Amino acid sequence: MVGTGKGRPSAVHALPPGRTSLPPARSPRKNTMPHDDENPGPSVQLSADEDALLKQMPQLDGVGQTRRTFMMGSSAAGIGVFAAQLLAHESALAEMPLAEAALTAPDKPQNLVQVAVQINGRPHTLALDSRVVLLDALRERLGYTGTKKGCDQGQCGACTVLVDGQRVLSCLTLTATLEGRTVTTIEGLAQDENLHPVQAAFIKHDAFQCGYCTPGQICSAVGLLGEAQRGHVSHVTQDVRRTTTRLSDDEIRERMSGNICRCGAYPGIVAAVQEAHSGQQTAHHWAYATDTQLAAAKLEPVSYTHLRAHET
Repeated sequence: MVGTGKGRPSAVHALPPGRTSLPPARSPRKNTMPHDDENPGPSVQLSADEDALLKQMPQLDGVGQTRRTFMMGSSAAGIGVFAAQLLAHESALAEMPLAEAALTAPDKPQNLVQVAVQINGRPHTLALDSRVVLLDALRERLGYTGTKKGCDQGQCGACTVLVDGQRVLSCLTLTATLEGRTVTTIEGLAQDENLHPVQAAFIKHDAFQCGYCTPGQICSAVGLLGEAQRGHVSHVTQDVRRTTTRLSDDEIRERMSGNICRCGAYPGIVAAVQEAHSGQQTAHHWAYATDTQLAAAKLEPVSYTHLRAHET
């Protein structure tokens, strides 16, 4: 039995047989792992995530490293080593000569299918790969470049077209599924020289800036108006039991939310769709410059010298 002395209650420890005293206490070590004592190194405080990762890694006996040493080395030069290995592989691949057959092999489509589809009032029979999406068929095969490729993942809505009057994302629609269907793109909305009401409303309300997303916005708005006429409801419809064809601005915003305008022309877009939907002419928020305003804008600007003299 060993006591602490100095009047304090003694701390009692059970000693093994043959031992008369306890070994000196060791200071606790944080984040220690097995085999760390074999290769002592600089003290490194690992984060909780690194420590958890170390516990899941087997001991790297094959290369003579402990898990901690491996982690420290990886932290110091991991990205550099990875980049060097990647560049070495890329260089080796670049120096490999191409097979002669690869240079002369014709570019033949695979999984060839025949698709008869009507696009903007004209019949087309396409022979193409079954994996070709409608967006690529329109732009690359038929020259309808008004439909834009934005994200190519169905997220931005720039590629929206109408299939049998319903809006679809052409970047996610396989052309092979459109046998006998009718496709309308932005080029097919106007009748001769007369713009579609939605197109005219977009121009009136300045509902675009760069214009890249505008074809998809207009096609989506045309599809939206058809959905409203058929009594479709949306997430913000107050009473889904009532069939209504009158859309509020909130309804239009919700139903057009799948079309992104990175220029932020949303107020003009909502106003344009609302006018085309209601048929009521509303005043636009801009006007062409008058001749007087243009002449005033062309006046000689005030010189910087005059401005500095005025400020002093």
